[in-house]
Amino acid sequence: MPFSGNPLDRASELRADPAWVAAQRTEARILPLWRLKVLVTGPEGAMTAARVAPGLCDPLAATDAACVFLGLEQGQPLFALDISHTEEDPTAGPLAGSGEFRDLRPAAFVLPDTDTAILGQAKALIDWHQRHRFCPNCGAVTDMADAGYRRVCPRCAAEHFPRTDPVVIMLPVDGDHCLVGHNARFPGPLYSAFAGFVEPGETIEEAVRRELREEVNLAVDAVTYHASQPWPFPSALMIGCYAAARSRTFKIDGREIADARWMSRDEVRARLGGKIDDGINLPAPIAIAHHLIRDWAERG
Repeated sequence: MPFSGNPLDRASELRADPAWVAAQRTEARILPLWRLKVLVTGPEGAMTAARVAPGLCDPLAATDAACVFLGLEQGQPLFALDISHTEEDPTAGPLAGSGEFRDLRPAAFVLPDTDTAILGQAKALIDWHQRHRFCPNCGAVTDMADAGYRRVCPRCAAEHFPRTDPVVIMLPVDGDHCLVGHNARFPGPLYSAFAGFVEPGETIEEAVRRELREEVNLAVDAVTYHASQPWPFPSALMIGCYAAARSRTFKIDGREIADARWMSRDEVRARLGGKIDDGINLPAPIAIAHHLIRDWAERG
């Protein structure tokens, strides 16, 4: 599953030692991010994340640019560096010949799964640093600590840590049918699982039931966990679940959900196999929704 299966040894017990981090930096390879785009290299069909020497990236970064330790890749230190400070595409300058910058979402379709996981970690952390330069407690500029996993306010001593937002994504099922919906924001006729953020004071099961009640007025009983997926847009954890519907009666909210329909296992299998061509699409393999739907269809 894209963005999962990160192979790095994060060495989290060592990140608070500045001397250790500095020593790793001298031996590191860098994943540069420019305006949150990632650097990829290689021909189509054999593309990988570009890992470059520090000397190529350092001149492009601002003095206070976030440089985050990601982990050890087979013993090799790997850092993510924000080079958004430069106005022009860096591949026309010091990084010429190193690859090209692409948005992570489309790049994930062609990169190896391990690279998408590493780049997802890098993008989520760099995005967090870009958004949290100032202390929400007193407004002062914060300092980076623990190799990028903490920011500290020099004025009020408040500590701030990267956040991950939990999101439930669920497929209602009833016997050999599942309910899929077309969100009003979806491009084209895409039908997918339902999703929503977990609210404060709410369990995963409660969030699943609330979202389905709000979006399609569907009552469900048992909620079962299936799998999870890091989703670095900007930094969420998608918690995939199945929900046992009490009936097949539903009513779309007409705001977030524009349409919904029950699909049988046979129909889902046929659609995933490309045997039905009526313009309706199911989620691509980049998304956990695809795996929820496919795994349910295959086990019947």
